[in-house]
This record gives sequence, C-alpha cells and structure tokens, in this order.
Amino acid sequence: QVQLVESGGGLVQPGGSLRLSCAASGSIFSIYAMDWYRQAPGKQRELVAGITSGGNTNYADSVKGRFIISRDNVKNTVYLQMNSLKPEDTAVYYCNVNGRSWVRFALRDFDSWGQGTQVTVSS
Repeated sequence: QVQLVESGGGLVQPGGSLRLSCAASGSIFSIYAMDWYRQAPGKQRELVAGITSGGNTNYADSVKGRFIISRDNVKNTVYLQMNSLKPEDTAVYYCNVNGRSWVRFALRDFDSWGQGTQVTVSS
C-alpha cells in the first residue's frame, strides 16, 4: 500500500502565498504522475496542476502564472507553490499519485489520494 500525507494548508489573506506538500510512502517501485486537485464547497473536484515523471507540467487556466508544481523524486514528494492567492482558490486540496508498488513480491499499479488539506483565502 502507498500512503500520502499532505501538509501546508491554512488561512491566508488575498495576495498571499502558501506551499503545499504531499509525501508518498510505502513499497514504491516507481511514480508516474503526481497531481493536485481541489474541491470547493458545492463544486466538483477539479484538477489544479500535474507533473509527470519526466517533469512535464500542466495547469488549470485559473491558476496559470500563479501556481507552480514541482516534485522531488528522491523524497517521493510533490509540492504546490501557490502565489497571489484569491478568495476563489479557497478549497480542500488533494494530491493524487500513481505508479507501481510491490505487493507480495509482485509489482502492481497504484493510484492513491491524500487526505486533503484546507486552504482558505480570506481577509
């Protein structure tokens, strides 16, 4: 099993910054994509940013130029640097990681979600 632990959420004023982290642990063999999603009250979960094993990134139009996704392949950790935050960025942020892990001496695909971290942008 692969577990994800998120950290870094909190309350910030408009225009401020936060950095989210998501660390994966377990019998990991390899990690493919690492993504950040968010879900605001009454809305569907949406993809915010993603990064592949090769370092290619993609962003939702609403966060382009403000958010930066990065990963540390040694630490199996993905980060989301959020700058110029707006009230509409308020949501629970989830990381999603997929790859391959060892399960009883065999490699199996995994797709894991973090527990979510609250980000609130308000004055």
